[in-house]
Amino acid sequence: MIPYGRQNISEDDIQAVVDVLRSDFLTQGPIGPEFEKAIANYCGAKYGIAVNSATSGLHLACLAVGLRPGDIVWTSAITFVASANCAVYCGAKVDFVDIDPVSYNMSVEYLEKKLEKAKKGNCLPKVVIPVHLCGQSCDMEKIHALSQTYGFKIIEDASHAIGGKFKEEPIGSCKYSDITVFSLHPVKIITAGEGGMLTTNNSDYSSKTQRLRSHGITRDPEEMTHVPDGPWYYQQLELGFNYRMTDVLAALGLSQMNRLDEFVKERHTIVKSYQKLFADFPIILPDQNQNYYSAFHLYVIRIPQSETMDRKMVFERLRASGILVNLHYIPVYHHPYYQKFGYKQNDFPEAEKYYSEAISLPIYPGLTEEQIKMIVDTVTKPLHHQTIF
Repeated sequence: MIPYGRQNISEDDIQAVVDVLRSDFLTQGPIGPEFEKAIANYCGAKYGIAVNSATSGLHLACLAVGLRPGDIVWTSAITFVASANCAVYCGAKVDFVDIDPVSYNMSVEYLEKKLEKAKKGNCLPKVVIPVHLCGQSCDMEKIHALSQTYGFKIIEDASHAIGGKFKEEPIGSCKYSDITVFSLHPVKIITAGEGGMLTTNNSDYSSKTQRLRSHGITRDPEEMTHVPDGPWYYQQLELGFNYRMTDVLAALGLSQMNRLDEFVKERHTIVKSYQKLFADFPIILPDQNQNYYSAFHLYVIRIPQSETMDRKMVFERLRASGILVNLHYIPVYHHPYYQKFGYKQNDFPEAEKYYSEAISLPIYPGLTEEQIKMIVDTVTKPLHHQTIF
């Protein structure tokens, strides 16, 4: 079996976890803050805040920037449901922006047109959540410029993108956003087993997310409503959650950071092999902006439907061959939960076209040239007695 993605665990990673298991702290110890600092330093951000999932991180990010019931959030039409759910958790209304037909990220052109229309209707978003699909950054400079004109906050959903860059700036620097959120799930670039990480340059956002991830409780006397009753004292200032990351998971993530750049480099090597082997076939391959550096969490090909080309049949054949391809993603507004809000599919023509053609092929450190060739051969061999390409 060849999965579409998988973790790469070294003996050093295992030893790092064992060391914590033998220590005095399994959670809320010194390794969590060390991991936070390592990612903040890597990204060039002032603060890192570790949480138990990227979904938790997106939820906290929405709360940190002041999202409230009745506010409006826009995110990409093609993304995992968490990019939208985080806003619903806060009681906000969600809408979507169509994707760019080349990068598959949020289209700046569609975003600008939608903002112009929303301004006239007095229904501008309070927050926009661009999603760095597959590991390539959205055009954050242009999105940031629009935020200055239309007054919205920006939360980067960089679940796919740690190790990537936007115009030489590490994704997560928050140069063009308020908060960035990474995923540390096993299929992502690096893993903590489960987990997420926020980065920000705003001290208020950092303090609020740290407090909310731990029940809304503070032990800082300066944040309390009165002088502490004693050294044991703490106060719950607001309704928070238990979104903390354990030291066990942080130790794995911190160890994985040592190989982050190596992992991304290997993913680029795999992409070059795919591009070369697919070169003579009429398949739509990922297009990478030369000014960006993708983390390449996913490698998505598109197979346009025709009399001789059938995406579904290719997908099923790959699965039957033990190649566990996937599809990232079903448009969020297709899901039954979101259909009840009345979204119109013809409002997102590029997302619809993408969904009808996309397949995510395997990509992860350790994928061999032999496996890559087998995957390509399985995609391109004839369907029954008819050549599809």
